[in-house]
Amino acid sequence: MGVKQMSKRILCFGDSNTWGAIPGDSERQPQEIRWTGVLARELGADYQVIEEGYNGRTTVFDDPVEGRLSGIKYFGPCLDTQSPLDLVILMLGTNDLKMRFGVSAGTIAHGLNQYLNVLAITPMAGGKKPQVLIVSPIEISPKYKDHPLFHDMFGEYAVERSQALAAEYQAFAEGAGLSFMDAAKYAQAGDADGIHMTVESHKRLGEAMAQKVRELLG
Repeated sequence: MGVKQMSKRILCFGDSNTWGAIPGDSERQPQEIRWTGVLARELGADYQVIEEGYNGRTTVFDDPVEGRLSGIKYFGPCLDTQSPLDLVILMLGTNDLKMRFGVSAGTIAHGLNQYLNVLAITPMAGGKKPQVLIVSPIEISPKYKDHPLFHDMFGEYAVERSQALAAEYQAFAEGAGLSFMDAAKYAQAGDADGIHMTVESHKRLGEAMAQKVRELLG
């Protein structure tokens, strides 16, 4: 009797749009609605999708107001816990645009290099390193200005600053020899807060992500 092939394991490491926050609400979209759930359904039983979304997560910056939100601090232990992995999908950057950090899109993209450094030194089951897919996040909608909390957090020019991320992320990914995807081509923020994805956007992004994963993993 042959040994059964292990499912291909995909780690989705992101923020509230990976967690599945409902626009204008503190609640979470159902599993089957979230883009990670759509991805899992589209890929089928030969793949295992691991959700690792955390509200407010940044790339590498310690939040001076809320704390505990720097993604890079948890990334190594997460890799170790979830290994073996075939693919890591990184979709972060929206929260880095908050006024409290005062950083440019280029600085945010450059910070992603720390994830590659952690990946290089983290022991992985089977000794195999996963592929990495860099995903620039959706654009912030002008509707964020109608949400008092987010308007205060992100300031006046969050839309323009979010629009600058895709080009910077693509340049970083190409320079590092990694795959790239622009989530804004498939998904948009809901009018209720201008930050979090609509149900239809979760569906479109999950389907597009499934096609990209098949290209990378077969």
